[in-house]
Amino acid sequence: MNCPFCLALDTKVVDSRLNQDGNTIRRRRKCDKCEKRFTTYEHIELEMPQIIKNDGRREAFSRIKMKEGLSKACQKRPISMDQIEAVLDRVEKIILDCNEKEISTKNIGLLMMQELKSLDPVAYVRFASVYRTFKDIEEFIGDLKLDHANHEFRQ
Repeated sequence: MNCPFCLALDTKVVDSRLNQDGNTIRRRRKCDKCEKRFTTYEHIELEMPQIIKNDGRREAFSRIKMKEGLSKACQKRPISMDQIEAVLDRVEKIILDCNEKEISTKNIGLLMMQELKSLDPVAYVRFASVYRTFKDIEEFIGDLKLDHANHEFRQ
């Protein structure tokens, strides 16, 4: 593994831990050259469905894009990267369990909102405000007041 700081080829694993889900290994590494530390995650690579964007385009599934969206919603909240990774793992598992070749960004967004709603209400509202397109503040407030049972993703 190359060092992300100095690009040296020699890095050593200092610590490895299996995440609670049992499907991800978290490794702490140290560069032999610059001695900086960094973390890597090792995941099982599975064939994920194609993503159908709102405009009809299709693209490859990207855990990185999902992580970026979650991270933005969780900024300055008491939510650890391990919690974000756990959310991503659960959403990926649900998507895989559907056994579909394609899934819409709308359904992925609903899954992420379900997870965030139980994790942190502020992060949930932040994600919902970006994920959904509202005409005005009244529509946004009205939507948040709805019973979200009718917004849940169903397998």
